[in-house]
Amino acid sequence: MISRDGDRLQVSGSLTIETVTGLLGAVMQPGGNAGLVIDLGKVEAVDSAGVSLLLSWLRRAQQNKVALCFSNVPDNLLSLARLYGVAELLPLSHDASTQP
Repeated sequence: MISRDGDRLQVSGSLTIETVTGLLGAVMQPGGNAGLVIDLGKVEAVDSAGVSLLLSWLRRAQQNKVALCFSNVPDNLLSLARLYGVAELLPLSHDASTQP
């Protein structure tokens, strides 16, 4: 589930193979912002599909010239991103106040 408050998105629940398909288009909307912070602090479960989702969001943001930052990244998601060698590609921050 995603809730929006201006240029901040709060993601909650699971980022797994069962849930990510419904979330793919949730970040980039027509007439979107110049910058977005995606807060992952309320994500409860992840698998490799969650890493793929973050990469998809980043790709769409770059295509739309939107600065994107992921904040409060759960340790298990960060661990998977490191395992797959993509953590350095993601604009990650553990600080909720980070702006893109």
